[in-house]
Amino acid sequence: MTTALSDYQPGPDLLQDRIILVTGAGSGIGAELAATLAAHGATVILLGRTIKTLEQVYDRIVDAGHPAPAIVPLDLEGATPEHYQQLAETLEQEFGRLDGLVHNAAQLGALTPVEHYDTTLWARVLQVNLNAPFLLTRALLPLLKKSSAASLIFTSASEIQGGRAYWGAYSVSKAGADNLMQILASELETNTPIRVNSLIPGPVQSQTRRTAFPGEDPNQHALIERILPAYLYLLGPDSENVNGQILQAQQDTLS
Repeated sequence: MTTALSDYQPGPDLLQDRIILVTGAGSGIGAELAATLAAHGATVILLGRTIKTLEQVYDRIVDAGHPAPAIVPLDLEGATPEHYQQLAETLEQEFGRLDGLVHNAAQLGALTPVEHYDTTLWARVLQVNLNAPFLLTRALLPLLKKSSAASLIFTSASEIQGGRAYWGAYSVSKAGADNLMQILASELETNTPIRVNSLIPGPVQSQTRRTAFPGEDPNQHALIERILPAYLYLLGPDSENVNGQILQAQQDTLS
């Protein structure tokens, strides 16, 4: 009998003493994921551009009695390689290592024909969705290598499959991130403790989904909580042999 990723049942201490950074942690999937990781014992580093929303997630975690997270305000659109290096140095001093990194933050951009796509917006979407994950990963790899078993997750999207019309910069950036994931998985699988995968959340009741599909009935889709077991699986020890895969949180089964 096979078990769906979404039905994975982690132990309460699955991520005990693990240090995990989540981008876009102030709202949506990122906020729910951060709270869930903390509930399973992780010390979560909340990275996002809005301090107020990060503080709300911080308070939620602390009020629940879980390990106190850290807040890292950073605008991925404007961050430079120097900002990422400074972040790596700060995390080195504070924690000494990193056990997980989840690239969750993303910018949707516009759903419009390439012929009419605003060039400035195109650059912004690629900066947040592709360049930022590259720069952040590059800066944090030394810390991930200090873990005994680190997990790096890129968040992909079902809409990019096959190059669907009008998805423009979002589709290009996510496809590029999937390819970056595969490159990293191949480069790191032999001599490091790091495994690298992409996860497709699928349709959930989120603001991003409502923006992309304003005519949909949002209640037809799963709550964000439905996809969180897939992240827990990939960040915990039960997925120690999973590397270089693009998985679907609501469709795939456990390996």
